[in-house]
Amino acid sequence: MSTERRLRLWALVVAEARGGTVAVEHVCAVSVAVTGVDSAAVAVSLRDTPRETLAVSDLVASNLEELTLTLGEGPSVDAISGGPALVADLAGSHCRARWPAFATAAMAVGIHAVFALPLHIGGIRLGVLDLYRARAGRLDDGQLADALVLADMACAILLDDPPERRPDQDDHWPEQSGLRHPEVHQATGMISVQMGVPMTVALVRLRAFAYAHDRRLRDVASDVVARRLRFDPDPPQGDT
Repeated sequence: MSTERRLRLWALVVAEARGGTVAVEHVCAVSVAVTGVDSAAVAVSLRDTPRETLAVSDLVASNLEELTLTLGEGPSVDAISGGPALVADLAGSHCRARWPAFATAAMAVGIHAVFALPLHIGGIRLGVLDLYRARAGRLDDGQLADALVLADMACAILLDDPPERRPDQDDHWPEQSGLRHPEVHQATGMISVQMGVPMTVALVRLRAFAYAHDRRLRDVASDVVARRLRFDPDPPQGDT
């Protein structure tokens, strides 16, 4: 990526901050402006913890991020563990086979293209920059180049946060980091204890319950935290 491109985009991000501290929400706003997409979001996803949305450009992005969290599938999920997931048309048979629930739900709210770019430096993987567009079609070369630079900027901003807001050595975000839905984290921990299972399995169970009952993940999590809902251990195999 050229130095000129980086300087141009950084100037736009700084201008978006309007004299304040540059943050990932400013990267989201610039991403929408320069790449021709309609919505953008930044989410973090670290080991053994639910993914967490840190910034969104609008309500559409917020709803799609919550959908990804609930379903546990989609281009954004793949991008965090792999490379960029550039999906030009969610209606394609490959997309419907790979992400059946997400693709159908995203198109139902008018999104037909998703471009998910991982936030990573070397072996450190923090999360993803998600770009959503109503019309199908690829990003052109210039738009994709801008998006990749902006993803790098988002990652750098996250790593440059004050120490109390950085993930700790065990890849956990502290409670004071301003997470949008701390109840999901709390509920996952409670289910882990209730069922005697790892955090990753507890999150799967929480997601499955929300999906099966057509509810928002955060609403189910709130019931768990308020002790209106409990997840009991699975009975031993062979029990009736």
